[in-house]
Amino acid sequence: MADKPVFTEKQYLGREWIPVTIRLMLALICFAVYFFTDERERNGDLLVVVGFGIIIISMIMGFMLHFRTRVINKSILLDGLWTSRLVKIDLNSIVKVEPGTYSRYLFNNPVYNLHKKGTIRFFTAGNDAVHLTDRDGLVYIIGSAHCNEFLRAIKEEMKK
Repeated sequence: MADKPVFTEKQYLGREWIPVTIRLMLALICFAVYFFTDERERNGDLLVVVGFGIIIISMIMGFMLHFRTRVINKSILLDGLWTSRLVKIDLNSIVKVEPGTYSRYLFNNPVYNLHKKGTIRFFTAGNDAVHLTDRDGLVYIIGSAHCNEFLRAIKEEMKK
């Protein structure tokens, strides 16, 4: 029973609506420019190839796992994309847990284990995040699409 995670979430790179919209608009522009070229020359055909390439890459990114978050055995495990190392946050060293927003900006890049100004950030999509503060004053900001369930699981594990 102790080996079963209390909370598991997978976040994928290509499922955020703003980057998907940008990629689809680029593909649409490629197709529109191809349609309005007078002579169907080789450069015009290249626009069709680029447009379909953008759409195919966008579909592949929808299945590309950025990182997985698990709450298990009084710790949070963050397993990243391919060659990234496993990050383990021990809940015994956490003194403060609170929900919040990831950033005040509309556009945010996906990050994994980004150390910046006393914070460590993990984010793929959405606006919600859980802010964890450890004994040393280091703040972990972990973005989540299911922030309330993630927060509940962390508090439940800390009580054990």
